[in-house]
Amino acid sequence: MAASAACSFFFFDAEPLGEPGMPAQDACALCTKPLARDSDIFMYKGDTPFCSEECRDEQMQLDAIAARQAARRQQRFSSGTEARSGHQESRKVSVAS
Repeated sequence: MAASAACSFFFFDAEPLGEPGMPAQDACALCTKPLARDSDIFMYKGDTPFCSEECRDEQMQLDAIAARQAARRQQRFSSGTEARSGHQESRKVSVAS
């Protein structure tokens, strides 16, 4: 019984691999500069590493621009849909006999 209660532990120097689709923690997400274990790492959106505040800030600006462009596209799509539905309604005519 003592043998079955014994546990064996394995320790590895390598860090475990992240989940698929998750950024690696060993390089800057913007410039891909390798990140040293003893240097500061600047995080953004919880799990995206950057080598410097400048890279992180640049990514934040790029994300803000992309969000504004997506909002404009959505607004154009919405207004285009409203215009088309209004146009269809204008085609309806009643014929009096």
